[in-house]
Amino acid sequence: MKCYVLLLFCFVCLSCLSAEEHIGNLFPDSGDTIRFHKNINWKIDKFSDSRLYRMTYIGVPLIVAGILVKGEDDRFRSLRNDYMPYFKRRADNYLQYASAAVMLGMKGMGVEGRSSWGRMLVSDAFSIILMTGTVNILKRTTCVERPDGSDNHSFPSGHTATAFMTATMLSKEYGHKSQWVSIGAYTVASATGLMRMANNRHWLSDVITGAGIGILSTELGYYLADLIFKGKGIKRYASQYTFDRMAKPSFISLYLGINIPLSKYDIDERNEFRTSSGSAAGVEGAYFINPYIGFGGSFVASNTSIIVNDDNAEDDTFDAITLCGGAYVSYPLSSRWLIGSKLLAGYARYSALELSERHVPASDGTCFRSGISLTFKANTLCGVRFFLDYNLMSPHSMDSAEWINMLTCGTSVVVSF
Repeated sequence: MKCYVLLLFCFVCLSCLSAEEHIGNLFPDSGDTIRFHKNINWKIDKFSDSRLYRMTYIGVPLIVAGILVKGEDDRFRSLRNDYMPYFKRRADNYLQYASAAVMLGMKGMGVEGRSSWGRMLVSDAFSIILMTGTVNILKRTTCVERPDGSDNHSFPSGHTATAFMTATMLSKEYGHKSQWVSIGAYTVASATGLMRMANNRHWLSDVITGAGIGILSTELGYYLADLIFKGKGIKRYASQYTFDRMAKPSFISLYLGINIPLSKYDIDERNEFRTSSGSAAGVEGAYFINPYIGFGGSFVASNTSIIVNDDNAEDDTFDAITLCGGAYVSYPLSSRWLIGSKLLAGYARYSALELSERHVPASDGTCFRSGISLTFKANTLCGVRFFLDYNLMSPHSMDSAEWINMLTCGTSVVVSF
């Protein structure tokens, strides 16, 4: 019910925005309408540009999301076990320090950054103390068992916290040189977190919370150093926060969501199955020909648990891989906030189901995806998208004519281009 309310609310927002635009077209000389629109945009951007907001808008929501998603840890671990059960790599032990190595290397070669050596080292020292203190206290007080059962210090992920802490340091010091510096740093940090899950060392909630702690610790560390040094040993660069409201919102993003089934599905005339909430992960992107209309698609792998005939919980899971393409629309609420929608169609691949009473072979099908989203631009190349998608997929079994209906709600890390 909450998802339906959210869906209705977002469609009402879109309708109001459309109505406002039509009013402007019908009454082009209406100064009140223009002033109202500019005033709303100004208030939204003024709040988004405040230092407190820019310090907390990613770190705090990530920590909260990590706590909220804890109930879905088993779902995302099942997704890992289904698609990469034997993954074992040690690169994450080194990737967590990659951004710090790059930052110190550039500084050592004389590349001018945001801070002097002294100011940078004090900022980083504060950040490290805050991050390590928070992570170690939580590990020893929460006593969460790791997915591989090796110990009870899983929550939160120290590797991920370190990776995002150092990525934020590099972004702060050298993000002004090229915004691809920030994108590269956070890509490496994200890869570190994903590898911690792929290696079966951490739950999803550990990684998300660790990322939030790493970012927030660096923001607070640099804030404390700014209070001490004030205007000494710093160069300010504001170009990465200069936004064009009418820029084309082309993007590519990491898609991460929770599936919410809407109905039961027939396997045959005697058996039906239902799924509990599951997980979805993939990539999504679109190229926009103007600020409003674009074309793109998504590649998503999903996984949900199965209960047959309301009684029997199955060991197997309902796995599906979808590849969809179609149209995207976007409307800039302000220079930093966008609301959007999409209509996609494509191919679905279902894995075989090994149920207690029958075998359902793997099959192919069609899928349709629509949805609404709200995007925040952190800077001109990076942002965060919150989405609610509706998925309609053809039946898994040839003995059924009932289509699969599912909602997916979640968030994406967006790279604009």
